[in-house]
Formats: sequence, structure tokens, C-alpha cells
Amino acid sequence: MKSITLLLLPLAVSAAEPKLQSLSLFNSKDLSGWKGEGYVVEDGAIVCTPEGRNLVTERTYANYALDFEFKLPAGGNNGIGINYPGTGDAAYVGMEVQVLDNSADQYKSLEPAQYHGSLYKLAAAKKAPLKPVGEWNQERIYVNGNDVQVTVNGEVILNAKLDELNKQDPKHEGAKRRSGHIALCGHGDRVAFRRISICELPPAANEEGAKKEGFTKIFDGSTLEGWESEPGDEGHWRPVNGILKYDGRSEAKDKDLWFSKEYGDMTMIFDWRWAAPGPVMKRPIIGADGKETGEQVEVQELDSGIYLRGNSKSQVNLWNWPCGSGEVYGYRTDKSQPAEVIAGVTPKAKADKPVGEWNRTMITIKGDRLTVAINGQTVIENAQLPDVPAKGKIALQHHGSSIDFANIWVKEL
Repeated sequence: MKSITLLLLPLAVSAAEPKLQSLSLFNSKDLSGWKGEGYVVEDGAIVCTPEGRNLVTERTYANYALDFEFKLPAGGNNGIGINYPGTGDAAYVGMEVQVLDNSADQYKSLEPAQYHGSLYKLAAAKKAPLKPVGEWNQERIYVNGNDVQVTVNGEVILNAKLDELNKQDPKHEGAKRRSGHIALCGHGDRVAFRRISICELPPAANEEGAKKEGFTKIFDGSTLEGWESEPGDEGHWRPVNGILKYDGRSEAKDKDLWFSKEYGDMTMIFDWRWAAPGPVMKRPIIGADGKETGEQVEVQELDSGIYLRGNSKSQVNLWNWPCGSGEVYGYRTDKSQPAEVIAGVTPKAKADKPVGEWNRTMITIKGDRLTVAINGQTVIENAQLPDVPAKGKIALQHHGSSIDFANIWVKEL
């Protein structure tokens, strides 16, 4: 397990890294990519109307820097919801970064953590250097795991550690979350937003440590070099800032993304996260013996996986079923397999993090034996895959769900 420990150790960001790419969240024309009511587009800006409450991104985000401009009317009040699950009061089920006219007399007696740039009722910001009412301000909200930072007009006014806020307010559900939607949290005031963009960041990994342990990086973070991209994949399998993003909508004949090299015995380590919600569906409870119990629960239907040795039967599932990721569906559902094989490819526990957060997974296949660890917990141990090919390519599976991959490394054994 030394190798996965090394990969879990973060390195400082290097000044020599290429310039990161930001993606627009607002096209200046309409509310494509957002859901909600009570907002309009005027003169290239999103403007809250008296009916405006929450306007929410369709996609979810984990580690990122969110840049935008905002303009306050006199007494204006709004907010930016972060790590928001999509329903409920963003200030409590997620967290709300205040957007407020601090100069308004009506707000002179607020609590410190209610002024502009504060995490509402959680962490107070320094006094924001806001421009006069009616002028455009610039803001960046940096969210990266445990860290939240707010910068207004070039000045950092908040640095918060979510773990510390969890201890201060253990009942605050939003402070426990590490991913979610972004929302504009209206209160009926004509606050305007424009030039909204996001720079997504991959999870940290100790690349030097991985190399010393004999791992080779098979996704370079900026291109699909080495991957067998087909016509119809363009714009769907996309490398951005070290993240391989898939929107679930490839138009290629083979929508799965295959790596060109064949592998036999190997260990593969990678990060992944669900990048958008899935439809709510009933899915079965699976017992330790690999058989369905007859019970079902409602979950978001999210599905992908890793094809091993060139075929779909030896696919390690990444999905949101109750049993958790790591299951080998092709073997578990093969009734001709012995009971011990079916039980062996059934996860011992659900080790997936909440939907939208990054998961780190290690897959080791040696001969016909498979071990899978998710977030440091072994969920499949030395399971047998009878008649699995001796060698074959790796693929990232298409199953219609939006998913992000990062830090994809392989070590041949």
C-alpha cells in the first residue's frame, strides 16, 4: 500500500505549471446551464427580479476558482451558494457567500458573519473594498476541499477552513459538504452578475512519489495523447486543467474511451467524481452473497466504470447503486459462476464519497485475481475472475452519466 499512500500526499502547485483554463458559466444571452426562476438577462448580465430566489447551475463542482462581476443597488442583498445540494436553503444545506451592500444603513447592526464576503453565519470576512453602489465589482471565490477564500476587487477578505467550521458548528450540514452546485441566492433585490467563469482544479497528487514507485501517468492532463478518441468524441471527452471531463453525450460509434496500450498484471490508480446529478430511480439492495435481496431504494442513477483487459465483463463499476463502486457486474450477474466468485466480486462496503466529491480508487489485477480499494478502503479483495483475458486495453466507460477523471496512473507488475 506504499504507492497509494504516496499518491495521497499533496505537492505544492508549481509555478511552472501551464496557465489554467477557465470555462464560462454564463453566455451573456440567456440562462442556459442554469435552473430557477425570478432572474432575467439584461445587457449581458443576470439580474435578480423581485421574484428571484435561487438560480442554480445544472452541473456540480468540487475544487475550483469562481470568478464573476457583480453590481449592487442601494441596500442590495444576494449571495453565492457553494457546495449546494440543489434544494433547500443554500445558507444551511450548502454555504452562502454573502453579496451585500455593506454601506446601507439598514444593515448597520448585522452580525459580523452577515456582511459581504462572509460565509453566512459561519465565518466573518474583513470589510470588503466595495465600489460605490451602482458600479461593477470583481470577485473570486476559491473552493478547494477544506479551503474557502474570497477575494474582492483584488483584496483577500476571507480565508476559511471548513474542518474548523465543522468543529465550531457541528450541526451545520453545508460545512460538511465538499462539492455541489453553485447558486445565486436572491432576496428580491436587483443585484446583477456578469462575466461568470469557473476554473476547475484536479485533486492534488504527489507525482514525483508515484514515479519513484514505478507508476506511469497515462493521462497528461491537457491532451488525449495515447487515448483512442474517435470522430464524435470531440467536445464530449475533454481534457481541462488536468481533468478528463466526460459529459455522457459522445456521438462516436464506440463511446467508451480506450487507452492504446495493452496491460496484463497491473495496478491502476485514479481519481473520479460525478459531475452532474442523475435521474432518481429505484435500485436493488445486493447482499454479501452478490444476490439481490428483493429490497429497493431510490438513488441518483449514475453509472460508469473501468474496462480491464479489453472487455466489458471484467469491468470495475463506478456507480451510485446501494452496494457501492468496485463491483464487477459481468461476473456478479453471471449465474454460471460459482457462488464464491459471485460473492467475491461484490463490494464488502460502500466506500464512495457523497455524489459530486472526488474519489481515489486503486485497482490491482494479477493473473485472474482482482483487488479494488476506494478512498483507502478495500472493497474487493483477491476476487477471482475466471477466464479473464491475460492481457488487454483499459477503457473509461460511457454509460450516459457526466463524470470527471484525473490523476490516472498505471504500474505494470
